[in-house]
Amino acid sequence: MLEKCYFPATYYFYCAVLLLCYAGTVMQWSRWKNVSWIAAIMVIVTMIVPVLNAWLPTPILNGEGVRLWHYAVVVESIVMVGYSLFAMWQVRRWIDEARDANYSNPDDFPVDYANRVWIFPIILTPLIWPAYIFDSPRLMAIQNVLLAVSNIWLLLTVMPVWRRKALLANADMEKYSPQPQSDTILDEMLDQTAVEIDAYVREQEAYLDSHLTLDDVAAHTQHGRTYASLTFQRRFGSFASYVNGLRLAHYERYCADHPDETKESAALASGFSSYNAYYRTRHKAKKKKC
Repeated sequence: MLEKCYFPATYYFYCAVLLLCYAGTVMQWSRWKNVSWIAAIMVIVTMIVPVLNAWLPTPILNGEGVRLWHYAVVVESIVMVGYSLFAMWQVRRWIDEARDANYSNPDDFPVDYANRVWIFPIILTPLIWPAYIFDSPRLMAIQNVLLAVSNIWLLLTVMPVWRRKALLANADMEKYSPQPQSDTILDEMLDQTAVEIDAYVREQEAYLDSHLTLDDVAAHTQHGRTYASLTFQRRFGSFASYVNGLRLAHYERYCADHPDETKESAALASGFSSYNAYYRTRHKAKKKKC
């Protein structure tokens, strides 16, 4: 019973948690933390009975109890499928936002990796449910091997720090097409938006927010997101390059003013999510100058 119930009850849960926790920023993950705790409690409650039934010298479930508990596993698994679909939908939204260069910090969202794994919860569904429904030892054996291999691959790509560079999003700006305007009117609107952007991002030091997004900046301009995007493209180069340029300059000033602080502390105080994020941003800026 334990082997049969384990994957339907847990597979979709840990896929969803990995998607929400790893693909999202710390700020985004905290939004779904309570939901994930509720899902975790459901999984634990569902699995503790089969575990005790298998491990205790005397089984706690008779034949009728086993049958009823299988119904409970099916209900819990369906709920976890819904939770997993929600996680897939949320990560898909983050991917679309990243395509709009909505993130100023490269660590905020690993878009390349997310594109490869966001459908991960449904990959082995054709094996999990037939193995459970038909109670087929052969299908369960194949399912276990494939799940083991896929989970090892997933952990190897998620866990090591040295792999993170390959998982980062490309923060290049996409082109935006505002409503047609005369060149003079458009230039005036872009100039006004540039002043508003500079007042908020540089003068109010919004760049020190490591999770600053294009949407955050656009909310402080009169003409909205489309013109904010076009302003960054035409007046500042790009959203990420402008914000990170301010962060790099702040890092240098901070190190000069606080010589006893660590590089990690200086990076965090300058709006980077880590020293590694600072190092990659500086390296990218130097390459652009060459």
